[in-house]
Amino acid sequence: MSARVCVFILTLSTLHGPRAVSGVLSGPTNVSLTSFNMNLVLRWDPPEGAAGGLVYTSEYKSRFTPYKKICTNSSQLQCDFSSQPDSSISVYGKFTGRVRAQLGAESSDWVESKEIFLDRDTVIGPPNVSLISTEDTIEVIITDPVFARSTLKEAYGASNVIYNITHWKEGHEKEAVSRTNLLQSRFVLDKLERWTSYCVQVHINALMNPKPGEPSTPVCERTTSKPGVPWVAAVVTFLVIAVAAAALVLAVVYRKRISNFLCPKDLLPQRFKEAPKSSMYMAMRDSHPPEEHYDPVSIVADDGTVEEGSPLQDTGTSCSLIVGES
Repeated sequence: MSARVCVFILTLSTLHGPRAVSGVLSGPTNVSLTSFNMNLVLRWDPPEGAAGGLVYTSEYKSRFTPYKKICTNSSQLQCDFSSQPDSSISVYGKFTGRVRAQLGAESSDWVESKEIFLDRDTVIGPPNVSLISTEDTIEVIITDPVFARSTLKEAYGASNVIYNITHWKEGHEKEAVSRTNLLQSRFVLDKLERWTSYCVQVHINALMNPKPGEPSTPVCERTTSKPGVPWVAAVVTFLVIAVAAAALVLAVVYRKRISNFLCPKDLLPQRFKEAPKSSMYMAMRDSHPPEEHYDPVSIVADDGTVEEGSPLQDTGTSCSLIVGES
């Protein structure tokens, strides 16, 4: 091998050798700390020209605590710090995240994110919206999104949470009407056309958070054409309950009179219960049965025998009847 070739090889090893010997990898790119509904997630992209098999370790810190390692040797390109039961993640805290890449025994330098304030920088997600239609009105019922830390009204205060409602006839989105700065999570859209389908969309803002909330999925509902039906049903129900209550009270107060009327104790008038006092009734009551008189009877056969007390039979013989005197 010529001397020039050896010098060229040594030069290449000098230029590229320290990176391999020191084991320093390029760090992740586009590292950012984000928050959605009060969670805390660090996201990043792989290093440029990264080989396969890379894993990552990520940490976070607050204004008053040092870095805490959460995700270790993970192949994912994000780490959810709020998934851990860590009380140091406060909704009013200021946080920073960092991540490094690892390949075997080699590791990159730490790459930090920008700081964020959780209450100011979190994105408020879309609420859940349900509709109830009656006649020419639609009631909008809004359910706040679920937060990873605290609740919406606890984090910002009930008076600082604002609901914005947009509604339009189905198929006419360009004619949408907005109701803004509403403080109640229930609202009635009135003076609508009957037998018409309306769509509603809601997003939430908080006075302490400059970022607009994400809008909900549009929900549609059709109005009805029977005015006054719910009111009439309520009145009829009230009257039925009032009459039943009055009947019950009267039954309790006049229970004795009602019982005597339905089940009287005397079935017959008193005059029918008294025994008659006529002379015929008295004579019949005090009379004795009459004395009976009878004569003995004997039966004499042809041979002169006498049978007493035996029944007469058709024997074809003649007989005479002897009647004795009593």
